[in-house]
Amino acid sequence: MKLKQVLFTVIISALTAFGVTWGYSTYVKTTNTFAGQEKGVVPSNYKLTGLNNNNNTPPGALDFTVPAAVALPTVVHIKTKTNAKQVSNNLPKTKSPFSDLFDDDMLQQFFGKGGSNGYQPQQMASGSGVIISQDGFIVTNNHVVENADELTVTLNNKRSYTAKVVGRDPAYDLAVIKIDATGLPFLLYGNSDDVKIGQWVLALGYPLNLETTVTAGIVSAKSRSLGLNKGTKINSAVESFIQTDAAVNQGNSGGALINTNGELIGINSAIASPTGYYSGYSYAIPVNLVKKVVGDLIKYGNVQRGFLGVATFNTYDFPESEKAKLDFKYAGDGLVITNVSTGSAAEAAGLKKGDIIKSVNGVNLTLVSELQELVSRYKPGDKITVVYNRDNKDMTATATLKNNAGTFEIVKQQNTILSKLGGDFSNLDPKKAKESGVPGGVVVKKIIEGALSDQTRMRDGFIIVNDQPIKNVDDFTKALGNSKTFTISGFYPGYDVLYDYNITLDNE
Repeated sequence: MKLKQVLFTVIISALTAFGVTWGYSTYVKTTNTFAGQEKGVVPSNYKLTGLNNNNNTPPGALDFTVPAAVALPTVVHIKTKTNAKQVSNNLPKTKSPFSDLFDDDMLQQFFGKGGSNGYQPQQMASGSGVIISQDGFIVTNNHVVENADELTVTLNNKRSYTAKVVGRDPAYDLAVIKIDATGLPFLLYGNSDDVKIGQWVLALGYPLNLETTVTAGIVSAKSRSLGLNKGTKINSAVESFIQTDAAVNQGNSGGALINTNGELIGINSAIASPTGYYSGYSYAIPVNLVKKVVGDLIKYGNVQRGFLGVATFNTYDFPESEKAKLDFKYAGDGLVITNVSTGSAAEAAGLKKGDIIKSVNGVNLTLVSELQELVSRYKPGDKITVVYNRDNKDMTATATLKNNAGTFEIVKQQNTILSKLGGDFSNLDPKKAKESGVPGGVVVKKIIEGALSDQTRMRDGFIIVNDQPIKNVDDFTKALGNSKTFTISGFYPGYDVLYDYNITLDNE
C-alpha cells in the first residue's frame, strides 16, 4: 500500500512539474516584443551551441570559443560619411577683458566681425554596432552616427547595407539604426543587474579599422561615472558604466560586451586613457539601460525619460561643511538630498532637502550613478517606491516620475524644421522688441542638440529677425518652409552687431 502511495506521489509530482514547465515556456513565447526582441525566440546563431539553455549556463568547462562564435555574426562594422559643408564661425560680440585699453569695436576689426564662415571638408569615420533583431535593428553609440550623412553597415560575412537612423539620444550616448534585411543572427539581451564584479566578459568590435576582434577580461567595477560629458551641451547625461579590463580601442565604440552565456550585457562606449588608446580599463553602458532606450527609440523616436527631480550626494563623502548646515547626523549608506526641484516628482512625494534616499524599488543605493541609472529606466507617469531616512526614521514614499518639462506626458519625436534646428524658441517680448528697435523677433532661449549646436557658435539668448520681418515663432517657421539650406540673421541683446548663421539640414 505504501509503495502505491509513493508511486502515486511521484507521478503527480512529475505531471505537475511538466505542466508548470510547459505553461511557463508557453507564457514566455507569447509575451510581447520589447526593445526589438521577442521573448522566447532563439536566433540561429545560438542553436547547437548549448548556450541559452533553460538554466543559462554554458556546457562543460569555461570556454570562450563558444560565446565568441555566437556573438561574432551579430557585431557589425559601421562606416560613416559626413559631407563637406560651410560652417558658420560667427562669435557674438562680448565684453573684452582688454576694454580698458582698447575699444571693443576696434578689437573686432582686428579679430573679425560676425559673418565669416569656415569650410568643413568631407569626413570619414567608423565604429561598431550590435544586431538586436532578425529584421535589421542595430544598436550603437550616438557618437558613432550623430553627424553622419551616410551610414554603411558591413556584416561579419562581408555583406554591406545602407543604414538609416531610427533614433538617437546623446544623454545616453545610444542610437538605433536599421538595415533592410531579414533572417539575421542577433544577440539576446542578458541582465546587467546580475553582472558580478570579477566575472569573465568578452568585448567584440572593429577597433582601429581592423576586422572583428574579440578580447577577454573581467568586470572590474559597476556604476562608474566618469564625467565624460562635462563641458558639453548635454546637461543630463546618464553615466553608470560597467568597467572591465577587456581591451577596447577606437572603433570599438558601439560594439558588444557579452557574458560567457553569449548574452549582451553592455555596449562598449569609452576608454579611460591619457593617450586615447587602451591602457587598462574600458567602459560599457549596461544592457538594462540599453533595452529601455532601444525600446523607446523604436516606438517613439526619442527616449521617454522619467525624472525624480533631486540633486544628491553620497553619504560617505558628504562634506563636513554641508553636514553642519543640515545638522546631518545619519550614519550609513545612502544618498543625501541636497536640492529638490520645484514642481518635481520628488516634491510631490514629500521628499525634502536633507533626507537620505536608501533605496528605490527595493534596490539599495550607495552611489549617485546608481540612482541616476535606476530612475532613467522608467518613463514619465511611472511610479517608483522610495525608502528614505528623515530624523533617523525610515519612511516610504511613492513618486510619480515626470518628463523634463514637468508633466507626465509621453512625447513623440517631432520631425519639424524647428526640432531639427535644436532650440527652445519663444516670441520676443513686445516691450523688449521696442527697446531694440525691431517690430518683433524670435528668442533662442536655449540651444539643444541639433543643427544650431553642430553648425554654429550661436549662444543662448540670440534674437532672430532675418531680412524679412520675423515677429513671432509662426512667422519664423513659415519663412523657413521646407528649405534645406538657409541663413538665420539676428543679434544679441545689448549689442548692435548683426550675425548671420548658415544652416544646412540633413535628410534624417
